[in-house]
Amino acid sequence: MTQPLPTEAELAEVAHVTSQIRQSITTVLSGLDQVITAALAVVLAEGHLLMEDVPGVGKTTLARALAASIDCTVGRLQFTPDLLPSDVTGVSIYRSDDHRFEFRPGPVFANVVIADEINRASPKTQSALLESMQERAVTVDGHTRPLPRPFIVVATQNPIEMEGTYPLPEAQRDRFMAQVSVGYPSAADEMTMLDNHDGADPLSAVRPVCDGDTMERLIRTAQRIYAAPAIKQYIVDLVSATRRESSLRLGASPRAALQLLAAAKARAAMSGRNHVLPDDIKALVQPVLAHRLIPNTEARLAGHSASKILGEILARTTVPTEARDLPKKREAAVNVGVRVTSV
Repeated sequence: MTQPLPTEAELAEVAHVTSQIRQSITTVLSGLDQVITAALAVVLAEGHLLMEDVPGVGKTTLARALAASIDCTVGRLQFTPDLLPSDVTGVSIYRSDDHRFEFRPGPVFANVVIADEINRASPKTQSALLESMQERAVTVDGHTRPLPRPFIVVATQNPIEMEGTYPLPEAQRDRFMAQVSVGYPSAADEMTMLDNHDGADPLSAVRPVCDGDTMERLIRTAQRIYAAPAIKQYIVDLVSATRRESSLRLGASPRAALQLLAAAKARAAMSGRNHVLPDDIKALVQPVLAHRLIPNTEARLAGHSASKILGEILARTTVPTEARDLPKKREAAVNVGVRVTSV
C-alpha cells in the first residue's frame, strides 16, 4: 500500500526540531556540520552511529550532547576488556524470598545507548549488541524482551592501531548505519572550545529540545519520503559496483542499500523535501558504505583505503537526472494533494 507523502507541516516540524538539536550540539562542539548532519540523518532513520577517531577529539562529548538534546532514557556503557555480555543485556537474579528469578535489565534497555570505546571489549561482549541492534530485542534465559522505541546506539571507538583494542566483527560493523570521524578542530574552532570550556562544562547547559514521542513521530515522517525508481537504481548501482570491485575483498551488503536509502530519506526530510535527490545519496554514501568495505591485500599495500576506492566508484557511477521530475509525476498519480518542494 502506498503511503501518503508528508505534509508541509510535518516536514516543517522535522526541519525545526533537527535544527534545534543541531544548535544544541554546536554549543558544545563547533565546526562539525557534516558530522552532525550525518548523525541526525542516522537518528531520523532510527539507525545506529559509529564514531571512530583518536582519543580526545570529542567523540564521547558529541554522543552525550546528542543524547542530552532528546528527552528520553539514556543508557551508558563503558566498554572494557573485562566487561561481560550480561553487563550489557541484563541478568536474571534469583530471589530466595519468593523462589523465583527476577530479570534486571541492563543499560541496553534505553532509547539512546552510548557505547563508549566499544572496541576495547572482547568480541564475545561486542556480540551481545547484535540482536538488539538488528531486531531491537534482547533474549536472556530463553525470553525475548523488546527494547523501547526509538532505539539508537551511538558508539565510539579508537583506531585499531591503538593499544588494547579489538577489531569489530564484520557483522557488527554492518549493523551500524553510518560511521563518522570527528577529526581535529580548526584553530578558530579550538579557540572557541577553549572559551566555552574555560571553567565550565557546556554539557551541563544542554537542555532537551524534543522528547522520545516527538522523535518517533519524526522518524515515521522520514519513512514516508518518496524515493523515485531512478534513485533506488542509483543505490543498487553503487552497492553492486562495490561487490564487483577487484580491489575490495568485501563489498556492501543488501542491508547497506536499505540503510543508505533510509538515511537519504532522513536527509531529504531535514531539508524540507518530500523526495530524495541524488545529492542526498552522494552526501551519505561515504559514511554509510565505507566502514563496511574491506580492501584486499594488494589494495592495502598500495595505500588504497576503502574511502578512496568508494570515491572512485562514486565518480564513475552514472547519476540519474530524471529523478527531479519523478516526484511530481508520482504525486499526480496518487493524488495526495501535497505540494512538491521545488529543487
